[in-house]
Formats: sequence, structure tokens, C-alpha cells
Amino acid sequence: MSAQTPLPNAKQVRELYEGLIGRDITVLTGGAMVDPAAGALVGVYVDRLFQLVALTLLDVPLAARLGAALGLVPSRLSDEAAELGALSTTLAENAGEILNVTAALLNDENAPHARLDRVYQPGEPLPNDIAPWVLSYVRRTDLTMDVAGYGKGSFSLLVV
Repeated sequence: MSAQTPLPNAKQVRELYEGLIGRDITVLTGGAMVDPAAGALVGVYVDRLFQLVALTLLDVPLAARLGAALGLVPSRLSDEAAELGALSTTLAENAGEILNVTAALLNDENAPHARLDRVYQPGEPLPNDIAPWVLSYVRRTDLTMDVAGYGKGSFSLLVV
């Protein structure tokens, strides 16, 4: 029998994202659960049989800030996106790439291979088979992240 999909800890998430965007990130554990109803970018991860294995949620401020940092976009544009609660095409694409790379945290030699299947934009409704998992008490990591030079946001990663 294969192992469960691993649940990455705060340090693993921070190190992956810092390496990706080339900026320091301060991470606080015990953050609030990210609720897509309030606006979030949602990454859905599946195994080779297309079974749901994990979800990553970035609230709009964090998605904007990570996306801006990755693309070397001025921080004021990420602040505007955070205030509006919507991501520009460029910020959404950049943040989507961060969600794609996040799959690396979910893969272990004994666990089923996980890959990003779909990204739901802020305000886009989640399918009925995914929505109930978002605020459930499963194995999860909820963090508050502060991207140096860009600002704060909330992160949730759930392993189902």
C-alpha cells in the first residue's frame, strides 16, 4: 500500500516560495483558513487516477503579492489588486505558476504522484465535489505570509 500524500510544513512552503520568487518571506503558523467566498485563487491537485489529493488556496492579497514578486511587478500593482479583490491576467498567471510548482511539496517517493489539475480564479465557483473540502478539518497547513517588499496574505494547503 502506498503512503499518503505528505502535508508540507511551514518551513517547506517558505523555502520553496522564497527560492521561486527570490525574496524573503516571513511565515506565521496558525493563520486563518482561506475562504474562497472572500476571494481566493484555488489550485486543485489530483493523482494519476484524477482523484483529488490536495487543494492550495491563496487569498487575493497573497496571490497578487506572490504573482507580482515572481514577475518583478511593482508592489503598488499588487496592493491595487488586493484592494480590488481581483487579479490582473499577469498576476493570475504568475500566481498560477506558483501553484503549479507547489505540487513539488506534495510528492514523495512512496505516495501517489500529485499534479496541478486546475486553477480557479477568485470569484469563480468551485465544483460541488471540491467546495466542501475547503473549510473542512482535514490535514492542513494555514499560514500568514509576508512577502518582503510586497506585503501580507493568507495561505491554506489541504491534503484530503
